[in-house]
Amino acid sequence: MPANRNVLYLVIGVLIVAVGVLSYNLYKAKQEPDGLQINVGPGGLKIQSK
Repeated sequence: MPANRNVLYLVIGVLIVAVGVLSYNLYKAKQEPDGLQINVGPGGLKIQSK
C-alpha cells in the first residue's frame, strides 16, 4: 500500500506544478508588452511609447 500512496503523492505534486506553470504563462500572456505600440485605424496612425 505505501507504494500506491507515493505514486498518488507524485501525481498530485506534478498536477500542482503544472497548474502553477500554466497560471504563470497565462499571467505573462495577459500583460501588455513594453515598448512601442503602433495603431492604424480610422483616425490615422498612432504611435505610443509604453
